[in-house]
Amino acid sequence: MTAFFYIFLFLFLGLCALLCFVILIQESKSLGLGASFGGDAGDSLFGTSTAAVLKKFTAYLAGIFLVVCLILSLWSSAMGRTKTGIPSVNIEEVSGG
Repeated sequence: MTAFFYIFLFLFLGLCALLCFVILIQESKSLGLGASFGGDAGDSLFGTSTAAVLKKFTAYLAGIFLVVCLILSLWSSAMGRTKTGIPSVNIEEVSGG
């Protein structure tokens, strides 16, 4: 069960990287940093008609991110509450006498 958790966690980190990449390749509303280096406001990485597609894709990725984050949070707290299989040690008091 913990191996599946770590696979899920690895996929979550990949989702985080993909979400960051998608956010960074979007065209900004202002000229921003691209204008400092001579970039045109009409230039885009994938053409001019991709702004709406990237916005929708970002919204879907953000929703998936929130759901997966909630699932991982609940799953990790449930893993912390379960016993690890370490036997408990009973300490008995010995009277000296």
